[in-house]
Amino acid sequence: MRTAALIVAAGRGTRAGSETPKQYARLGATSVLQEAVRAFTSHTAVDRVQVVIHADDAVPYEQSLSLSSDKLARPVAGGASRQASVRLGLEALAAEAPERVLIHDAARPFVPAAVIDRVLAALDTHPGAVPALTVADTLKRDSGSRTIAATVPRDGLWRAQTPQGFRFPDILSAHRNALRAARDDFTDDAAIAEWAGLSVALVEGAAQNIKLTTAEDVAEARHRIETTMTVSFEPRTGTGFDVHRFTAGSSVWLCGVEIPHSHALEGHSDADVGLHALTDALLGAIGDGDIGQHFPPSDPKWKGAASHLFLADAARRVRERGGRITNVDVTLLCETPRVSPHRPAMQARIAQILRIAPDRVGIKATTTEGLGFTGRREGIAAMASALVLLPFSLGD
Repeated sequence: MRTAALIVAAGRGTRAGSETPKQYARLGATSVLQEAVRAFTSHTAVDRVQVVIHADDAVPYEQSLSLSSDKLARPVAGGASRQASVRLGLEALAAEAPERVLIHDAARPFVPAAVIDRVLAALDTHPGAVPALTVADTLKRDSGSRTIAATVPRDGLWRAQTPQGFRFPDILSAHRNALRAARDDFTDDAAIAEWAGLSVALVEGAAQNIKLTTAEDVAEARHRIETTMTVSFEPRTGTGFDVHRFTAGSSVWLCGVEIPHSHALEGHSDADVGLHALTDALLGAIGDGDIGQHFPPSDPKWKGAASHLFLADAARRVRERGGRITNVDVTLLCETPRVSPHRPAMQARIAQILRIAPDRVGIKATTTEGLGFTGRREGIAAMASALVLLPFSLGD
């Protein structure tokens, strides 16, 4: 392996004004983390992308990523500090022995490919390289009481950014040595490299490669993403409808949740009428047939299959077209069982399968006032809709 990218997303920063860590903040139909990851999975010189997350963040991680890439490894848990998280990420990559590694902050979602190129080029002649911008503002040193103690000369000062690139064995050794020396006070990986005696080159960074820190930063990033998406993406809607009759049993599967009931639903798979309708809605939005075409009931492979497999496949097809699932909505038509007690669990399960936020999943239920087969309690029907953003093609 030539080049790996290590994206650090284990922080718990709250300055962005949300209970959710800023790396998972939504930017329209995408997220801060997804844009940071996409910059590296889409770069032709990067072979592997490893994300380091907090041990408690498996669910928000899955919900914040709706892209699919063979380059993306399973996330690993970080440590109590950024330095510890980077070291654990490097250790996770050690078995693959990359020649070079790019260490990037997840809170920098807008790193240009040209910056990555410059860092990698510098590694041909230096053990390390850091993108940076010269300091343009006049710097003042605080006296400690919010008054100016001195003006600091800005000549030769740079503002460091990420990704910071290194020859992999060098930076892994430096982190291990820092651990043995009980040094945990380094503010970035270039500082560890300097401490280890490595020469680190400065290359030109980019003004757009900002680190999101405050709520205002996140709001500005959201505006930027939504403006870009308006120009380069088009909305596609799809609808789905499905019906399953009741049969003998003791529970039903609805929208990915098993609910105790006096009957089961009859079907070749688990007969989850909600997920079936939603699968068709996503397939319809991208013009890719229907659930029966991709998972024919005549195929014994799908007998008794869990319907989340069908929905996950439809979401994969959206991602492979460069699309993003904006929101979905499901309406269940039945007299029984009661849906409302299970609505939050249904929302959470669908959000997990589609890798979107739960508030982008609508779940509703209604009766048919005793009319028709649902009114006679012979079965359950479901309607679903989905909004997907797909890139414009040149032929449009």
